[in-house]
Amino acid sequence: MKHFINLKDIPANDLRNIINDAKLRKKLRKKLSTLELDKGTPLKGKMLVQMFEKASSRTRISFYLAIKQLGGGTLTLRSNELHLGQGGESIADTAKILSEYCDGFMLRTDSEKKLEEFKKYLSIPIINGLSPSSHPTQVLSDVFTVEEIKKKPISQLKICWIGDSNNVLNSLIAASVKFSFQLTIGCPKKFQPGKEIREFLKKNKKTINIYNDPKKAVINADVIFSDKVISLNDKINKKEKIQEFKKFKINKKLISYAKNNCIFLHCLPRGDEVEDDVFLGKNSHVWQQALNRVHVQKSILLYCFGKLR
Repeated sequence: MKHFINLKDIPANDLRNIINDAKLRKKLRKKLSTLELDKGTPLKGKMLVQMFEKASSRTRISFYLAIKQLGGGTLTLRSNELHLGQGGESIADTAKILSEYCDGFMLRTDSEKKLEEFKKYLSIPIINGLSPSSHPTQVLSDVFTVEEIKKKPISQLKICWIGDSNNVLNSLIAASVKFSFQLTIGCPKKFQPGKEIREFLKKNKKTINIYNDPKKAVINADVIFSDKVISLNDKINKKEKIQEFKKFKINKKLISYAKNNCIFLHCLPRGDEVEDDVFLGKNSHVWQQALNRVHVQKSILLYCFGKLR
């Protein structure tokens, strides 16, 4: 049994094996319809419970399809539907019940502490579907997408992030250590990565370049990533934040400073941080990026259940 909570805590070889498995699984599904099962149904009889404390489209649907295609089943819950949320039942007791009823637990949460508490008391694998400081399933899928499009290891590419320092960027920074790729960040000074992630970089002797000028950040980039500047639970002055990021808007002019064949990726949902002519343009691969969540999450499930090839 293995958990999947934060990329920085998972061995690089394990992450590479997950991606390699996902590449093969996607190839083998070319002629299959959405709910046809993978050959061998490796998770036949297995049950995944998903719990959402935060809104979700892609994570919810992609995990549903992932476990179904592997031959298993899933039940999706909101925390306010459980005694955990409404009746004051402890995480310890909830975890023990989940461990009796199902084989895996995916949690999308607003609390790192809840993830750690569930991990402590569960006797089944837990997967982080998003937390305030990390979005590991998203970013591992993004690494898969980059390599699929560029047809080379991500370690040979220059990756650029334009936008806020958030949970997705934290996981991208962790991935830059695990997969040894060059990463540059373009963001306003007051929105640079926090102390904890900088200490992680220092500990791993990894350097990333942070620019307060987006043009400098994207020069010669092979890939440009972004995310919504105003997230669902932002508690700061939103008008001021939008103003701070005004010059970081991704448009054709900014893209022109990157390599000619640079691709644009966005984890969605989008906001005003990118113009339509980029988001819907030839450089954009956001729909392929979203679909790949299914393939990679299948391999993450197999990893957690000890069935990765």
